[in-house]
Amino acid sequence: MKVGDRVRVKAPLMLFNHPQHRNQPFNVEGMEGTVTAVLKNWEGRPISANYQIVTAFEIEGAKRPFKAHLHEDELEVIE
Repeated sequence: MKVGDRVRVKAPLMLFNHPQHRNQPFNVEGMEGTVTAVLKNWEGRPISANYQIVTAFEIEGAKRPFKAHLHEDELEVIE
């Protein structure tokens, strides 16, 4: 998986920071977005982030894309 890939959340996943459902559990399974970053290095040093894939989801009515840090097992690449 690399920056710019279109991805879909393939597993049931509850997030609490969705812009339209703040502080409430929201299942993001099936949402499609774009990989914006893969966190492996910080200031030239390797890091071991648990959720390395930063994904941006366009939400209708939101001022900016909703971003989530996800694990590679929770995503599938869309062609």
